[in-house]
Amino acid sequence: MNEEIIRDIDRMFAEPDLVIEHRANGERILRSGIPLPDGYARCVGDWLEHWARVQPDELFLAERNAAGEWDRLSYGEARRRVVAIATWLLGQNLSAERPVVVLSDNSIEHALLALAAMHVGVPVSPISPGNSLMSKDFGKLRGNIELLRPGVIYADPVERFRAAIDAVADLHDGVVVSGSRSAPQPGTLPMAAIEAHGDEAAVMAAFARLTPDTIAKFLFTSGSVGTPKAVINTQRMMCSNQESKALLWPFLAQNRPVMCEWLPWSHTFGGNHDFNLILRWGGTLYIDDGKPTPALLEKTLRNLREISPTLYFSVPRAYDMLVPHLRDDAVLRESFFRRLQVILYAGAALPQHLWADLEELSEATIGVRVPMVSSWGSTETAPLATDCHFQAIRSGVIGVPIPGTELKLVPSHDKLEVRVRGPNVFPGYWKQPDLTEKSFDDEGFYMIGDAVEFVDAERPERGLVYDGRVGEDFKLLTGTWVHVGSLRVAGIDAMSPIAQDIVVTGHNRDEIGFLIFPNVPECRHMCPHLPPDADIVDLLLNPAIRSRVAQGLAAMMKKGGGSSTYPTRAILMAEPPSPEAGEITDKGYINQRMVLTRRADLVEFLHADVLDKTVITVHAAV
Repeated sequence: MNEEIIRDIDRMFAEPDLVIEHRANGERILRSGIPLPDGYARCVGDWLEHWARVQPDELFLAERNAAGEWDRLSYGEARRRVVAIATWLLGQNLSAERPVVVLSDNSIEHALLALAAMHVGVPVSPISPGNSLMSKDFGKLRGNIELLRPGVIYADPVERFRAAIDAVADLHDGVVVSGSRSAPQPGTLPMAAIEAHGDEAAVMAAFARLTPDTIAKFLFTSGSVGTPKAVINTQRMMCSNQESKALLWPFLAQNRPVMCEWLPWSHTFGGNHDFNLILRWGGTLYIDDGKPTPALLEKTLRNLREISPTLYFSVPRAYDMLVPHLRDDAVLRESFFRRLQVILYAGAALPQHLWADLEELSEATIGVRVPMVSSWGSTETAPLATDCHFQAIRSGVIGVPIPGTELKLVPSHDKLEVRVRGPNVFPGYWKQPDLTEKSFDDEGFYMIGDAVEFVDAERPERGLVYDGRVGEDFKLLTGTWVHVGSLRVAGIDAMSPIAQDIVVTGHNRDEIGFLIFPNVPECRHMCPHLPPDADIVDLLLNPAIRSRVAQGLAAMMKKGGGSSTYPTRAILMAEPPSPEAGEITDKGYINQRMVLTRRADLVEFLHADVLDKTVITVHAAV
């Protein structure tokens, strides 16, 4: 691969090719005109074997050590360690009934253990660290472990997870492996001990028995809808995803991709889409020890000042926190954009003002606009189902079906419910046959629960727009449907830069309301006369902040469209979304349903007949 930085859309991406079948009942079947060929990788381990042979000395993974320096792992060394770990795993009586569970954050050892397990046909299940570290009763974790009954549990540092490990001890008979950052702990086996020696012949014999239908992972759903479930991820699902990506993003073959990323491997976006993309193309992943939170953002900024990625994939909340620093920090800005070829956002629509900011910053820094794209899918599709492999006309476009995948669009009320079928779709939920059966229609399409619409019905090749979850929408007392997804994004834009996220209220009421999670740094920036450490309540009561929200409400009302298209009242929330309570996921997504449930009293307060002074109304701004 050469080092030319390609940013020309026509050279980077395959031209969209969309085939549509119209049915008499109003349904439409959407397919890619680009065929998915047979003969792609049998398993993700094929990629590791290939790159360890072809480029053994190239950098695969890097992470910060205790001294703040980068520990580096080459492809050749990764393969050697995978064989050693896999040798030990072969002696532990492991199977789909006794898988490997990982409790820890992303790390080199986490990656090696997962790759080793998959190399010999043992499923791995990375479980959100939040289930272990933020819970008081470990209810979710106990549910996870009871369902899986693991034969190995890995944690690093193990003392950090001691309470969680003790809380599930009665639910498994597995070995607890402590990572290399752990202090010596009784009843645990050090990671170094399981790498003591390798039996290549035994490992490669097990490797040869893998098939595309071998279970690779159990990934738990985020719980944004219903109880978390263990999604079976097969080797076929993950490999077909990357083969589709290769067909749609041919520029990946010209450069070894370099990423610096925080997205958790307990989620399909970071653990399947991004990690596997690096492995598929022999690229380099710098494991970002930061996150889009006030406490950890500085770590991300430090890493991006040092590492110039060729691809940057993240979620809208993270870009919201990153953009002000890109604007103000020249060193960060130059490093971030210098080699960048693509910015991808997923999981939620990117507010248009952030789209515009990123385009302007890239053009000012490197003279061209870095292409900004998105995709769509779920844990059950490993995750890719659509891909925007072209320059969209605006934010929110999720593209067209990937090769090999079919979408069924089903009219539902005044929405288009979307369903998915293809080699990327999961075979079912582990040990939950009733849930599995309810998840597929009579043609084998997975009923994902999302809705879409066309960017331009006259030109469908321009792609689809995510139109929220079917179950999140609600009716006002007038009987009019409120489309929560699009309204939330419109509200964030209208109240920029105040609103970091919004939860929409108004079910069975006359009017729509907004619960606004504020962007606190931006609010402080708007109030320079206040002390930097001013109390959050005083900050949110400041006239400058309240006036900006009122202006946003008025702007949305002025656009017209009826009472279902704009809020009349809003309140700024001093308490941020709680990960422990499930109000926000590992990736920074707001769980609308959980916020409304947990803050039901606040919803009643917002919609009271006599409004408190803290409630901001549209009428005050008109």
